[in-house]
Amino acid sequence: MGADASGADIPDTNGRDTDTSEDWVFDDRPSGAGLSESWLTEAGYEEPPQVDLRTDRAHSARVYDYLLGGKTNFPADREVGDRVLADLPGVRAEAAAARAVMHRMVRRLAEVHGVRQFLDVGTGIPTAPNLHEIVQAVDPACRVVYVDNDPIVLAHSRALLSSTPEGRTAYVQGDLREPELFLGDPAVAATLDLRQPVALTLINIVHFLDDETAHPPVRRILDALPAGSFLALTAGTDEVSPERSAAAVRRYEEAGIRLHLRSRERVERFFTGLELDDPGVVMVSEWHPDPAGVRAPGEGKVAVYGGVGRKV
Repeated sequence: MGADASGADIPDTNGRDTDTSEDWVFDDRPSGAGLSESWLTEAGYEEPPQVDLRTDRAHSARVYDYLLGGKTNFPADREVGDRVLADLPGVRAEAAAARAVMHRMVRRLAEVHGVRQFLDVGTGIPTAPNLHEIVQAVDPACRVVYVDNDPIVLAHSRALLSSTPEGRTAYVQGDLREPELFLGDPAVAATLDLRQPVALTLINIVHFLDDETAHPPVRRILDALPAGSFLALTAGTDEVSPERSAAAVRRYEEAGIRLHLRSRERVERFFTGLELDDPGVVMVSEWHPDPAGVRAPGEGKVAVYGGVGRKV
């Protein structure tokens, strides 16, 4: 799904062509027939703005894509990733485990809790299967809004718009630190009914923000959602191996990327006032592990906490 840095075509899971060398722009027409995928539509209405992707600098989303084995990354990103891998050989497995828990979280939200609307903030570069593919496999009528502030995610966002006919997906440029801006976007109103429960997913994003920056906007989003909504969140920790974690923090900081790793208690603060789903805030490798999954020999705990909580 998506395309590599050269713009090569890669088919998505729905058999659609996802050549991101095509221009994509926001369509400002009212919601209606022919707009079932999103307000982001094929070029032809206006020219998209020219955006400097700053590929000469490492970006957290592209470093993560590299660690996941993706192709949407550049030499600066791979350099950081290789430095991290030199200090922490197991970090690829940890990145994959952190991605896999998102799949389990949203599947459980759809299957067990009956959630049919999802707001994914800090989406990152599309990696199959994407969130909407997981939940629409449970119920094709599920609706998903993706939010990210990285222009390269916009460039590859067609992979996020392959909704089933019964459901809907949308992509909105936005920043977790300014939730009112994306919550007020017409594409959100056209896709989600904020009078009905919504699952807010924050996967591997809050550890790029300190507590003073991260907590207020998360709370404002939850305040805007009705009772019965959920928060699904993962965050890196230094409690598994402080020395290894310090090495990762150092390598990221060398590239100008700040990491804010948290204790379990500090991660639990994000769920204050929410009813935690079983088993609470735990290492993501222990959060409803896949019964069919086989852990690699010697694989330890993944240095990421995760949890799901319900607004009551």
